[in-house]
Amino acid sequence: MTVERLIDVSRLVSRAGLISTGVDRVEFAYLRQIAMDTQAKGLARTALGYVLLDQAGLTALLQADQSGDWRRPDVLSRWNRRLTDAAKRGQSFVRHHAIARCRPNGLRGMLSRQMSGTFVYYNVGHSNLSQRTLAAISLAGGRSTILVHDTIPLDLPDMQREGTVKAFARKLANVERHAGRIVVSTKAVAADCAYHFDTVPDQVVAPLGVDLAKPEPISPALEPKIPYFMTVGTIEPRKNHALLLDIWEGWEDPPTLLICGRRGWKNEKVFARLDAGIPGVVEMPNLTDGQIATLLRGAEALLFPSFAEGFGLPPVEAQALGTPVIVSDLPACKEVLGDGAVYLDPTDRYAWEKTLKKKNLAVANGTKMARTPPDWDTHFKLVFTDGW
Repeated sequence: MTVERLIDVSRLVSRAGLISTGVDRVEFAYLRQIAMDTQAKGLARTALGYVLLDQAGLTALLQADQSGDWRRPDVLSRWNRRLTDAAKRGQSFVRHHAIARCRPNGLRGMLSRQMSGTFVYYNVGHSNLSQRTLAAISLAGGRSTILVHDTIPLDLPDMQREGTVKAFARKLANVERHAGRIVVSTKAVAADCAYHFDTVPDQVVAPLGVDLAKPEPISPALEPKIPYFMTVGTIEPRKNHALLLDIWEGWEDPPTLLICGRRGWKNEKVFARLDAGIPGVVEMPNLTDGQIATLLRGAEALLFPSFAEGFGLPPVEAQALGTPVIVSDLPACKEVLGDGAVYLDPTDRYAWEKTLKKKNLAVANGTKMARTPPDWDTHFKLVFTDGW
């Protein structure tokens, strides 16, 4: 059965030109897949309402991400002081390529006119999950497939930005009310959804695919002192950078620790320690995926002492490159990484310190073995089935 697909690109549009996060990469994988269909369309929420893209518009969006050419923001975006520079670029871009537009209360009518009968709406970025959007999708004849990456804002509320928890709870309530089906990347996230939902929508467990970045050269100024360890991710409380800083502060003549990720939120003490300087610790916030891939290949190990994960892309990418992984003993990580990682309690500094020092001595000339990562073809075979 032919299914007309509508993909939400609101989050991608709001982040035009920024370095991709893990969620961004998932969204672009879905966009690449859906945009191959000549009947595919895209929906973006903007400051003025909604815009609709056809296949040509979706293809242009992919090309803009690859080239970095987003055009100059239009007058409507330049005058809107509430928008970030990225959102100004993205919203201007989709308005330029739109085949239809509507005010916020006109979404149902626009979709009824532009979509041919029943269609499937895909939202994979935890964005634009409002009552207005999802209800309009349903009333226009659409069925919603929502990818729930995790429920971490509800599981670790004290580690979230101001306002995040209530906003996420509203989104999840809207998903429960309107989604025809949810997609989760691990059984661990499925269990978390079962805990937080009163009534769980139909769901499919589909591990995320991994697009390995092509290694890019590292400038001499960025080349780390060998041996070195790495940790990859936003510097936020959940990622538990403080544990690693504690270890490095007490380590006499330590190896290098590369902290690859931008500074996040509610982590002022960690930021202060980084600003003061810790022997061996190097902060590298603006690396491309290709540069990270290059560094991962030479690392002693990827360190991932996170307190919670829904999937955990960096350890999977490290495994695929043959880099040893030392990671928190979380259900999702064990499910995804299997027996190819060392698992430690994220609160046990002694265990991490003992393992790292042993690893530092043992891996000098060790043989690395890459593991085949999950692929997107398998993911989409699970998701795009039975009329979905």
